Amino acid sequence: MAERLDFENLVACHYQPLYQFAFSLTRDEAESCDLTQQTFCIWAAKGQQLRDLSKVKTWLFTTLHREFLGSRRRQTRFPHIELEAAESELPEVSPLAVNRLDVEQLMTALRKVDELYQAPVALFYLQDYSYKEIAEILEVPIGTVKSRLARGLLRLQHLLADASNQAPTP
Repeated sequence: MAERLDFENLVACHYQPLYQFAFSLTRDEAESCDLTQQTFCIWAAKGQQLRDLSKVKTWLFTTLHREFLGSRRRQTRFPHIELEAAESELPEVSPLAVNRLDVEQLMTALRKVDELYQAPVALFYLQDYSYKEIAEILEVPIGTVKSRLARGLLRLQHLLADASNQAPTP
């Protein structure tokens, strides 16, 4: 093998066996293609770390298998649920209430959200700051920003749903 592998040659040599391995794991054509492509993306980013180039094939197959296992763990932790199946869990907001909802109502509801969650929601949705910028402004980790945004939005949704259900109909 050459001192450094040419990426195109690497793909040409190993794409088909990697794809077949991925297909044997997933039994899904699209998912197999995605896994194979992801494996080559990881190679492009980290392949230079491999010291013994005779082990490229093993490295690629191991990486693909790890990606497959990771995707299965994510599917278990965050299952795909069709909207119709989760409809009962969503707050009910009538179409009339949506039409009546205005900025004033939104701001009133936002003021009722705990201050801990209020700032990230306002910065993200009203000021268009990124997670990173919000983390810097609030001096908290990005993960904290994301969790506060999620909790703040959930609380805001419940407040808006309650407000729309209590609003008098015209």
